[in-house]
Amino acid sequence: MAARYALIGNPVGHSLSPIIHRQFARETRQEIDFELIEAPLGGFAESARQFIQDGGLGFNVTLPFKREACQLADYASERAQAAGAANTIVVEREKRLYADNTDGVGLLADLDEHNCAIEGMDLLVLGAGGAVRGLLQPLRSREPRRLVIANRSADKAKELAADYPNCSIEVAALPDGLENTQWSAVINATSASLYRQLPELPARMSISLWAYDLVYMRQATPFMRWAKKHGAKTILDGTGMLVAQAAESFRLWRGLRPPLEPALRAVRKKIRG
Repeated sequence: MAARYALIGNPVGHSLSPIIHRQFARETRQEIDFELIEAPLGGFAESARQFIQDGGLGFNVTLPFKREACQLADYASERAQAAGAANTIVVEREKRLYADNTDGVGLLADLDEHNCAIEGMDLLVLGAGGAVRGLLQPLRSREPRRLVIANRSADKAKELAADYPNCSIEVAALPDGLENTQWSAVINATSASLYRQLPELPARMSISLWAYDLVYMRQATPFMRWAKKHGAKTILDGTGMLVAQAAESFRLWRGLRPPLEPALRAVRKKIRG
């Protein structure tokens, strides 16, 4: 009988997770069933418990339930505790729930794959929403010279930075609060690309090394095109992070680390239609 895993979120119909995890299973010769569960708003815990009761051995969590997932668990990893959010739940013996956050691991793995260094850099992160929460501690661990969160609401950025008192994070308001318009690297973690829009940015800005958009699409996003015009030498979208964070979840569930490239090919084929 196949081991059951799932992604729980709202919405989830667009998710590529089934393609990724089924490819991981083929590559590692694991027999799993991966499904999508769209939990109603306010009904995450009930949906999760029902899946566990029905034999589920673990699940990923996507927006808007990542913070609830961390609260639901019996205990959590340091990175999930630091983020206050979890994207991976492991169902252990006696149905004890272990929570982890693999988002930052996935991002760092993709940056390493493309030789995008962080140490000693001036790093700008655009946005202060849920997508950023799991990234800040891993990014800070790579010791950038500066790590700045820029958001339309500076207060929201300050609230997020306050959750990481040991990480030395600066905040700024978009677009006028950025004193330094020259950056080594910029990560777009806003939702602007989902709507094919560009985040609010200063009129003048340069990127000396790399840029990363967490959103993945068939064509380059407005941010990726903008980054190219402003000097970035390497420009990445979120497909590598998506697959790498899923691989870490798979490892937590099955005890095996799957190869990334076959799943990346499958994802890109799907995105490109």
